[in-house]
Amino acid sequence: MTRSEIREHIFKLVFRREFNSADEMPGQLKIYFEDTYKEDTDSDTPEDDDRLCLFREDEEAYIKTKYESIASMIDELDVIINRYSRGWDTKRMGKVDLAILRLAVYEIRYDDDIPVGVAIDEAVELAKKYGQDESASFVNGILAGIAKDDAGK
Repeated sequence: MTRSEIREHIFKLVFRREFNSADEMPGQLKIYFEDTYKEDTDSDTPEDDDRLCLFREDEEAYIKTKYESIASMIDELDVIINRYSRGWDTKRMGKVDLAILRLAVYEIRYDDDIPVGVAIDEAVELAKKYGQDESASFVNGILAGIAKDDAGK
């Protein structure tokens, strides 16, 4: 699985957090990973063996760990997003845009393994795929402001 695909799964979990309480999310994680199986058309048995997990064990662990890190910092991430979103508050933002921004801001500020440019580019691609018409430019504008200020430090 590519890093972009892994990031997309993290985004989906951050998005799912918008509709479930923190207490419900461990169960939601379990459901998410159980639901992301594909049929094994090469299997000769109709048993449970005919479903293959899409994730390797290390990928699933990475996705869970990164999601949990982001979820534990939602309030802090929202403060940063609010500081750079002129005229918008996280409470008024579309849930897709907000989930993308939370993931990207986390990567920009707290994940040293992800270059800033990659975090921004990937966020814009997610916004194009899942957001509304203006989502990509909205996300790009906020993240560019954060990156610019971070580069000046």
